[in-house]
Amino acid sequence: MAVLKVKFTKTKRDKLAQILWILNWFSVISGAVVFSLGLFLKIEIRKRKELIAKWDINSVPNTLISIGAIVCMINFFGGKICYDCTDANKFNRWKLIMLPYIVCTLCFTFCIFVGAIMCYTMRNELEESLYLGLGNAIKFYKDTDIPGRCFLKRTIDTLQIRFQCCGNNDFRDWFEIQWVSPRYLDMTSEDVLDRLKSNIDGKFLVDGVPFSCCNPNSPRPCIQYQLTNNTAHYSYEFMTEELNIWMKGCREALLDYYTDIMRSIGITTFVVWVFELLVLLGVRYLQTSMRNLLLQADPLCDSDGWLFENSFVETAMWNINKIKHLGKGNQISSVLDNSNMNVCTANHNSENAPPKYIPAA
Repeated sequence: MAVLKVKFTKTKRDKLAQILWILNWFSVISGAVVFSLGLFLKIEIRKRKELIAKWDINSVPNTLISIGAIVCMINFFGGKICYDCTDANKFNRWKLIMLPYIVCTLCFTFCIFVGAIMCYTMRNELEESLYLGLGNAIKFYKDTDIPGRCFLKRTIDTLQIRFQCCGNNDFRDWFEIQWVSPRYLDMTSEDVLDRLKSNIDGKFLVDGVPFSCCNPNSPRPCIQYQLTNNTAHYSYEFMTEELNIWMKGCREALLDYYTDIMRSIGITTFVVWVFELLVLLGVRYLQTSMRNLLLQADPLCDSDGWLFENSFVETAMWNINKIKHLGKGNQISSVLDNSNMNVCTANHNSENAPPKYIPAA
């Protein structure tokens, strides 16, 4: 028994073909939207490539870009098919192509759904990449004279000012690294020498942060050094001075920024997937109704359309049996090929064998 069987008149078939032709053009636009979103995400990631340790996260924008381009081509081709389906004679040249086209479109429609899911599963991987990338960038903050690293100070300062953040996890990350370049240290100062000697790695560590961590909304001048020492500053309490510097870590700020982008892209991609699925269902109805129309003599008569000619269970069993018979057919063909080879070898040997001696009577 056919699944979701619908009877189509000549008028309904023509209207369905015309509507699907228009929807396929909208699908081309939706494919271009997915392509553009993937390209936008890729550009946003590349803007901060020096802050991202792992480049495996490019799999999400690359997937969206590929899917968007393929969807545009498939729906452009589908629009031509649906336009020709208004005429039964023109449908004859597409009748053998429509079923593979539907199967191919179904596969790429599933890929759109996978792309939408990937936008939500990317967060953990992105968080790890940002943690490692930001940690390395902060370590090289002081290397303003080393080629390949001289731009990291400007990058980190711009990042902290724009996203209103400080450090990797928080501002305390600056306490654990030497972020002041050695060229700006006074080696004749006893305080500098004591700090260098007190550290096992010979680093100049201070309980201070760069200027880019300062909050411009603070009612007092920014306190960058001796942040945890309440007695070093007048009327200062470390635990209550939240407006002095940014308290949020840059990893959290960047993660929230990219998460909002990916959430918006995921929702848009999911809407495109639903739209493509509805168009695919309409094309399936058009294909089955036109195929049944060709079995009848009158091209103006009614015809039935359905999603599956048999039930889901029967369709699944038929496909499984077909795969099994296909495998058996390959085995039989291989056995026949081997037997034919043996026969040919035997004939070849018999032809090349020396003639047997037959005694005279």
